[in-house]
Amino acid sequence: MQIGVVKEIKARENRVALTPQGAAALLARQHEVRVERGAGLGAGFNDQDYRQAGAFIVSTAEAWDCDLIVKVKEPQSSEYVYLKQQIVFTYFHLAGVDPALTRALLATSTTAIAYETVEDAHGGLPLLAPMSAVAGSMAVTIGNYYLARYNGGKGVLLSKLFDARFGKVVIVGDGVVGLHAARVADGLGARVYLCGLDPRRKAELADFVSKDLNYVVSNADNIAAELGDADLLIGAVLQRGARAPRLVSEAMVKKMQPGSVIVDVSIDQGGCIETMQPTTHDDPVYVKHGVIHYGVSNMPGAYPRLSTLALTQATLPYVLKLADKGLAALDDDPGFALGMNIYQGEITCEAVAQALGLTGADAS
Repeated sequence: MQIGVVKEIKARENRVALTPQGAAALLARQHEVRVERGAGLGAGFNDQDYRQAGAFIVSTAEAWDCDLIVKVKEPQSSEYVYLKQQIVFTYFHLAGVDPALTRALLATSTTAIAYETVEDAHGGLPLLAPMSAVAGSMAVTIGNYYLARYNGGKGVLLSKLFDARFGKVVIVGDGVVGLHAARVADGLGARVYLCGLDPRRKAELADFVSKDLNYVVSNADNIAAELGDADLLIGAVLQRGARAPRLVSEAMVKKMQPGSVIVDVSIDQGGCIETMQPTTHDDPVYVKHGVIHYGVSNMPGAYPRLSTLALTQATLPYVLKLADKGLAALDDDPGFALGMNIYQGEITCEAVAQALGLTGADAS
C-alpha cells in the first residue's frame, strides 16, 4: 500500500503523523511511504531522516495521492481539493468543527477514520489518550501563565509555599485530560477540585493525584458553587464522537472573579463552556466578563516532539493493520471499526450525524 504523510498546515501545528522509525516499520512490510517535503521539521525530524528510513520525499500533491493518508489534525479547507476515494486516518473531531469538512468528505467519498473514536478492548480511547494527557498537563501551566498580573490575570501563582497551598483549580471532567490536569495542579501546590459523575471513583482518583484531591459530583449547582473563588477553570469533558455538552453556562462565568482564567480542552469537540470560542496558538486568549479565555484547538502542537513520539507509538499498530489489510482490518477489530466516521459518502458514526444534523443522504 502507498502511505502518505502530509505536512500539517493548521496554525502553529508542528506535529507530524509518523516518525522516521514508524516509516521504517511500514517499509519493512514492503509498503511505500511518501512524506511531504518538510513534514517533520517542526517535530525535529528532517527529510534526510525519512530518506534514511527508506521513505520518498515528495510534493504536497504526491503525498496526498496515496491509498492511505496519515495526519494529525483534520484537513483544512485548502486541503479539500486533495480529498478523493482514499483512506484518511487522523483526528477529525467532526462534531466540533465546521460542517463543511464533513460535506467535503461525503462529496468525495473519502473514508474518514478518526483517531478519537477508536476503542480498545476495555472501551478506552487509545489514540486520544496520549494527546489528552499532554493537553491536560499543559492546561495547568498555561493557566498559571495567564494568571500572572502582567498577562491580565489575578496575580495568583498556583503553588505551595512552605506548607500552604495557593490558588484554586476547578476541573470539569475526570477522564484522561482531567486527571493529568489535576495531578499537575496538585504537584504545583494548588487546591484542586475535580468534578465527575461517580463519587465511588474518589479513592481511585486520589491514588493517581494525591490525598488532597477534592472530588465534586458534577452538576450545575455544585460547579457553580466552586467557581466564585476559582482561579483557574479547566474544561475536560468528552462525549465520544459527539459535541461536548455545555456544562458551564455564561451565568456561571459571570460569577468568576476578574482576572480568573478558563482553559477549555474540550474545544476540539465544541467546548463545554458556553462563553468559549476556538482560538489559535498565534492569538490564544480573549477576555469576556473579565475572565481570560483560552480555547486553542490543537494544544499539543505546542510540544510537537513529545506529541509526535507519543502519537506514533499509539497509532502505528493501527496504521500497520490498515496498510497490511486495508479496510478488512476493521472487520477483525470491533474497537478499530468504531473509528470509521464516514464511508462511501455516508456518515457511519451516529454521534457525528446527530451533532451535525446530517446523514449521507442529506449531504449527497
